[in-house]
Order: sequence, then C-alpha cells, then structure tokens
Amino acid sequence: MIEISTSFLNIIKGKESEIIFGLEKAKTDYFHIDVADGKFVEKDNYKYMFELSSYIKRISNLPIDVHLMVEDVKKGIDDFSSVEPNIITFHLEACKNEEEVFECINLIKQNNSKVGISVKPNTPIEEVYEFLPYIHTCLVMTVEPGKGGQTLLSEMVDKIATLKKYVDENNLEIDIEADGGINLKTCEAVKQAGANVLVAGTAIIMAKDYKQIIDELKL
Repeated sequence: MIEISTSFLNIIKGKESEIIFGLEKAKTDYFHIDVADGKFVEKDNYKYMFELSSYIKRISNLPIDVHLMVEDVKKGIDDFSSVEPNIITFHLEACKNEEEVFECINLIKQNNSKVGISVKPNTPIEEVYEFLPYIHTCLVMTVEPGKGGQTLLSEMVDKIATLKKYVDENNLEIDIEADGGINLKTCEAVKQAGANVLVAGTAIIMAKDYKQIIDELKL
C-alpha cells in the first residue's frame, strides 16, 4: 500500500490551519516536517518548523513525520520529540561514525518514535545496510535536500530499486520513503522501484484539489 507524506517545506505562511485541515480532509497519511538548520543544508527553518509541529500536534491527530536535515542530530531529536512524532528521520551523513548512528537510533526509540535514516543522492545506498535491521524507514533523497520544487534525479530510481532488492533478499520489514521531485509524472517510477511512502510537497500544496492529487499519487 502506498502512503503519502505531505511536505511542509514550502508551506504558505498565514495559511497553515487552512492547509492542515485541507490535507486532513484529503486523507494525507502524514505531515512531513522538513527541519533545516542552515548548516547541514542552506535553508534555516528550524524555529518555524518546531512551532508548526507544535501547532499541528494541538489541532490534528494525523501522524507527524519529522525529517531532520541538521548537523546536531541529538539536539533535533530532543527538541522534536516533544511533539510526539510518529517517526523521526535523521541523515546518515550528519553522523561522524557508526557509534553515533546507533546512539541516534536508540535516542529516538527511547522517546517512543519510529526511526528513519535518510541518505543524500551522492551517498551509496550500501552505506545504510548495516543499520536497516534496527530502523523502521529508509528515506532516499531523490533530490539534494533543503529546497522544494526540484526535479527528481532519475538515477535515484535505480538506487531505490537496489535498496528494495536488498530489503527483500534479507527479509527486512522496512518502509522505503522517496523524497524530492515527487509528482504525478515521477511517482510511478519510484513506486515501481519499490518506494511505498512518497513525500510530496509542491505537487500537493500548489494543487487546487489536494484529494485528487493524493488519490492519484496513491494509485
């Protein structure tokens, strides 16, 4: 089953509640909170995304999917655990070594959230394999993280397929999430490759009818 996580990276300020309730009605599966610190990626929306997550928690029961695009992963986990997200995903590239990756995994679990690890386009997917038995989601960035509205990098489809093959061969139960440039033209390729959670922002937020787009992305 395909699930949709709607990204709030480029949400229109001042229309938050209207968009949240519209997405809820349209049956998005998750609210995807892209947290950027101005260091790991160029954009800095850390404070706003924390405030937005807290607001969502107060007015909606839909699961929150936090994507930490930050250098200080442990601080991000500590801060965003307070909004009780369904899942917290951090970047493999933000950790100095294997020990730090496991520390972050355990910290997220201690805060009662599911664990995701994300890999940037230039990171070989094989680098995440050793951590897959301990996490719930692997997020494959299909664009460079931090900017909305980019075009999906076609070679990332093969990366998803490679991951899916490894997951199946090793009988792992894990969601494969694709994030970046996902729209009605590109979604079929990533679904065929093995992604079962699609992160879409611009394609949904800029649409006149959220439900129509979400339904079509799920087909």
